[in-house]
Amino acid sequence: MQPQPHIPPATANAAISAALKSQRARKNRGSYSCGRCGQPKKGHVCNLPPLDVPSTPAAPEPVTSVAAAASSTRSTVVSLSSAPLRQSFPNLRRALSFDDDAADAPDPTDLDDLDAEIVQPGRFHAAGLWEVLKRLPPSGLMMAARVCRGWRETARKMWRAAEELRIRVPKRAQIGYVGSLLQKCPGLVTLTLRLESDFDATTLACIAFSCPNLEVLEILTCGAAVNRISGDELGRFVSNKRGLTSLKMEGCSNLGGFSLTSTSLSTLWLADLHSLSKMIFNCPNLIEISLAFSLQEDDSTDLVTMVDGLGRTCTRLQNIHIASMKLSHTVVLALTAVNFRCLRMLSLVLGIDITDASVDAISSSYTNLELLDLSGSSITDTGLGMICDVLPDTLSKLLVALCPNITSSGIQFATAQLPLLELMDCGMTVSDPNSDNPSTPQKTSGYNQKMFIKHKRLKKLSLWGCSSLDALFLNCPELKDLNLNSCSNLQPESLVIQCPKLEFVYASECQNLLTVAIRKQVSENSAAGENHMLRKRLADGSKRIQALPSLYQETREDDEYYPAKKKRKIEREVCAIIH
Repeated sequence: MQPQPHIPPATANAAISAALKSQRARKNRGSYSCGRCGQPKKGHVCNLPPLDVPSTPAAPEPVTSVAAAASSTRSTVVSLSSAPLRQSFPNLRRALSFDDDAADAPDPTDLDDLDAEIVQPGRFHAAGLWEVLKRLPPSGLMMAARVCRGWRETARKMWRAAEELRIRVPKRAQIGYVGSLLQKCPGLVTLTLRLESDFDATTLACIAFSCPNLEVLEILTCGAAVNRISGDELGRFVSNKRGLTSLKMEGCSNLGGFSLTSTSLSTLWLADLHSLSKMIFNCPNLIEISLAFSLQEDDSTDLVTMVDGLGRTCTRLQNIHIASMKLSHTVVLALTAVNFRCLRMLSLVLGIDITDASVDAISSSYTNLELLDLSGSSITDTGLGMICDVLPDTLSKLLVALCPNITSSGIQFATAQLPLLELMDCGMTVSDPNSDNPSTPQKTSGYNQKMFIKHKRLKKLSLWGCSSLDALFLNCPELKDLNLNSCSNLQPESLVIQCPKLEFVYASECQNLLTVAIRKQVSENSAAGENHMLRKRLADGSKRIQALPSLYQETREDDEYYPAKKKRKIEREVCAIIH
């Protein structure tokens, strides 16, 4: 850095005194420099011509949304804490929504107007500043707004243009702080709150006042947080938010009863429900519903009346998920009597009273199902046969985990009879009859069971907890995800995996030799699937032939400048084994 002309540092002491004096001067009156040449303004006359671009720090107003102003990507604020959460929050139910939200392709023409503007200091282009600020968490965005007036204006427009906001609210934060943050985003469309402290209807009132255009709301609980929202307060919020299309909420144990009326609501997820006195759904456009009840035996909810009400008012339902220990054959009969014509996904979880007769009723009423989840039921191999007879042309996802009456023969039959199957969950089906768990029934098929699965389209297979399985043969060319957790009796010499596209294998609580065998077979499948034979020209250069890697790769063992550790490596890790 060049010394200032009016401060000649002749000696070291003079230099230190000049630096301290300059620092005190900057602290007292601020740094006022010329915007053209950068010299101090005091007693300065700039000879440079004025800039032909405006120096006012401003970013263009978004046309329709932040997606158009920020390269067609949503401006998302992630967290409120000092350590922001980079990962998205998990879904409440994995079996219903399988469609991933794909980001829109960026349109470079949307930033043409931003390139002509400059934001001080340092002549920073507004387009570059916009790209940087849209990737910051709320704490970083607030700190960036303190830099200068231009950055503050750009940050303000960034808040106003935000369409999606994901917040983790710590225990020390108050609802007023969340409200002040929501008021910065009047155009908010999607809001996700992860609350670590108790909350009540004041949170809903704050959201309703600050987000008039809200369409998607998700409220998650963390730790010991308690949801104190009542059913009447929730129904009032849904009826007033006429543009709300999706509502997902956890910790709904204090609802008591509710009546939801909305013509725009299409997705409804409620978790931790308990002893509801009434459930009225007046939502004609409802497409997906997920109701997860608490695992308490004293639950007094009348599921038959609830299903009858859904059939009268929500005739367009396509995805239904109900998780309750009160599920029974009577509830299944009420569900089949309603006859939802558009039903594509049906998930009835933890219904121990659901039997093969229930499967027969489902198969006869809903012949176009794409997903069927009967985890935790009492169905047998006969029920799997009914499913295969009725749904061979539509069913692509079958989940029968925690069904102790299903054997390896039934699983093999299902995979052979369902050609469109892409996902299958058979966890805890082939379990050890000598287990200490008293709820696990005894199997008549014996302790050691073998499984042979050959399928052309299967992509995900889960066999977690199948402790009675001692031999496994897989021939699935499209399989990418395999779960073998807690398969403690599976022998390495009885394992054959012919899956060249396998990417993830979960093998926790398995034998150590089994992990070694899995890694070896996956490597062999990858080497057989890929062509590692390199091509090399003949001496005259007229034709290419396939040569072994040992012949094609140059070896320079005698050269001191090319040690052996720098040789080319042909093999690479193609599958992640998690154990």
